[in-house]
Amino acid sequence: MNKKWKLKQNNENRISDISKKFNLTYIVAQKLAEKNLTDREVEIFLNPTRKDFHNPFKLPDMEKAVDRILKAMENKEKIVIYGDYDADGITSTTILKRFFGDRGIEVGTYIPNRLDEGYGLNEEAIKEIANEGYNLMITVDCGITAVKEVELAKSLGIDVIITDHHEVPEELPKATAVVDAKRKDNEYPFNGLAGCGVAFKLNQALSIKLNLNENEWLKYIDIACIGTISDIVPLIDENRVIAKLGLMLVAVTKNIGLKTLISMIGVKKIDSTFVSFGISPRINACGRMGHQEDALNLFLTNDPIEARNLAIKLEEYNRQRQEIEKNIYNEALELISKEKDEPCIVLGKEGWHHGVIGIVSSKVTDITYKPSILVCFEGENSKGSGRSIPGFDLHEAVYNCKDYLTACGGHSMAIGLSLKTKDFEPFKKAIIEYAKTKNIENLEPELLIDEEINSSDISISGIDKISLLEPFGESNSMPIVLYKNLKIISIRTLSEGKHLKLVLIDGNNYIDAIGFSMGDLAEKYQIGDKVDIVGNISVNRYKDLENVQITLKDMRTSI
Repeated sequence: MNKKWKLKQNNENRISDISKKFNLTYIVAQKLAEKNLTDREVEIFLNPTRKDFHNPFKLPDMEKAVDRILKAMENKEKIVIYGDYDADGITSTTILKRFFGDRGIEVGTYIPNRLDEGYGLNEEAIKEIANEGYNLMITVDCGITAVKEVELAKSLGIDVIITDHHEVPEELPKATAVVDAKRKDNEYPFNGLAGCGVAFKLNQALSIKLNLNENEWLKYIDIACIGTISDIVPLIDENRVIAKLGLMLVAVTKNIGLKTLISMIGVKKIDSTFVSFGISPRINACGRMGHQEDALNLFLTNDPIEARNLAIKLEEYNRQRQEIEKNIYNEALELISKEKDEPCIVLGKEGWHHGVIGIVSSKVTDITYKPSILVCFEGENSKGSGRSIPGFDLHEAVYNCKDYLTACGGHSMAIGLSLKTKDFEPFKKAIIEYAKTKNIENLEPELLIDEEINSSDISISGIDKISLLEPFGESNSMPIVLYKNLKIISIRTLSEGKHLKLVLIDGNNYIDAIGFSMGDLAEKYQIGDKVDIVGNISVNRYKDLENVQITLKDMRTSI
């Protein structure tokens, strides 16, 4: 898939200004300039502190939520936390439960099973919670659309406090409090918190009301950091404060489960990449495989032996997930090869695991640059998951075909749906016909480049300064550089042909390059070829050796 390379239009005056004021390299100043930050905001971005958190009581209904919780604590009411099965939901639940536990208050937890119950509040769960005598239910990372479920809870004598971060519907649930910065009446200065971020702010607000030392809520920032990075929310403003300070605490965490999991994975450097590709998949694998309680219990246990046993389980669930994902992906590729050249890929098969098809859909979209929907047939009923490309609103497309569906939800880039198996083919035809009207074939993948570099820009110390921008993530991506006219002096593949490994030279500069999942390019190029490359630049350190390395995004023959 050829990508369109495009150099960003930079504000050179502002870049120069930031570079001089803060003694930064061009590329670091460029990344800061494009965020349109004031000088004070640049200072906070580079060096956030515990003083840079916003006032939690500016969140909608936070005062109401805190007052109701304090009343429940005083009256010794039974409290339950209703979470979600993904990493954000698990960490949100952990943050609140541990906070209450430190106050000597034992609260219950409920995490729905992804495979049997699906996302969010459901009637059977609420009835079970009522039967156990709970008076107050606090939702984390869910609940903002649960209008009927909240009414049921109230009719059963349960007060509900909703803490969520998802988009708000026209009708709010009639709960005791609805804490969500995406509400229309929101006055909170940042609305991009993850679910665990909102739970973290609830702990902060409770601590203020209880006149506790700030360490009583700050000590959970390691867990909040894991959830925030895992949920792919923008790592700017308060999320950056949580992530940057949190990663420092993750490195020395006192949470037995997290510490055990990190040790078992093994890591050179604890950063956002390690969280995204090391910790997050293992937590999420629990939910995907229907074992969400094991992930929660890992973060709640204080027993090293139990922690090790649970960490081993997470490893096994992740291995199973990878194996299932690989099999579905290969089967999907086989089905694609039999399909006509349609603008949208819609595949369905019996036996696919609906906890994994979303990941496979994402991979299918990556390699084809087409929207894709994968559906698993489960008898008379089917469930599906889809991913899109920039410029095509998949949620709108699916909603346009809603007559064939029993349920659907999501946003422009990712959706989930349910339908009767008999309606799959009519739905497939309808969604493809809709996609044909949107000229998807004209949508071209674009690779935005921050800076073109040459041999004079290559220095270990200069590249190291890029780390000032960490942690990287959504809305704070690693700088992407273009380097032209490099000569290949070594080319080979790794991992049985999956990855590409190059050694390149420009004058006296040797550059290592690695292209993950780009092993097929080894047949296109040979030693002596001149190439232009685009990718992320870093320093690779091994023992006493230091080498400049570029992680490839794309490569083409030099003109």
